[in-house]
Amino acid sequence: MELRLVSFALCPFVQRSVILLREKQIEHAIDYIDLDDPPEWFLQLSPTGKVPLLLVDGATLFESSVILGFLDESFPPGFQPADTLKRAQHKSWIEYGSSLLMAQHAMATATDEEAFLTHKQSFEQDIARLSEPLNEGLFGNPDEFSLVDAAVAPLFMRLQMLAEFNPQAAVSLPDPVRVWGERLLQRPAVQRSVVSDFADRYRDFLASKKSWLCG
Repeated sequence: MELRLVSFALCPFVQRSVILLREKQIEHAIDYIDLDDPPEWFLQLSPTGKVPLLLVDGATLFESSVILGFLDESFPPGFQPADTLKRAQHKSWIEYGSSLLMAQHAMATATDEEAFLTHKQSFEQDIARLSEPLNEGLFGNPDEFSLVDAAVAPLFMRLQMLAEFNPQAAVSLPDPVRVWGERLLQRPAVQRSVVSDFADRYRDFLASKKSWLCG
């Protein structure tokens, strides 16, 4: 298959796909676009106007969870549980990971301290809910990579960078969540899943949004 991923360089949902492509060592190409001024060909291909898009021999796939599932089912090894109930549970937590990414974005782009602290408190409560499935061994196992790992790793990368930009952005994580995040950030596929100047671009993006953290 010829695989071409259409991406915005800062998008965590695209990063999910890149992580999986690198974990599986799948040959692929990436086209970066400006979402503020997208090319016409992209708007014709994407019914939602969002990235990621994955072009597979000319056919178009969209939505990051769909792309993850396709890649995992099409290229070995598989990173989903064989048990259908556990597989469905993984998909549920991938969707929850999407909501955490949106909550983290709201926290990062808050334009004043009060809004930031409100978003931070809510986010810390939400991310703590990952402790239970981690303690149960549903995912996050050191010797068993999963699609949940690929889906949530971009969140931990952004949390780490925010804390480096501004110490007040450091969030309180329960031990199971903290250990999981640290382990994911050490994976080569995660480290190489973004452009080389990602941190600078991310800081500039937040500044352009009048982020209180980067003000």
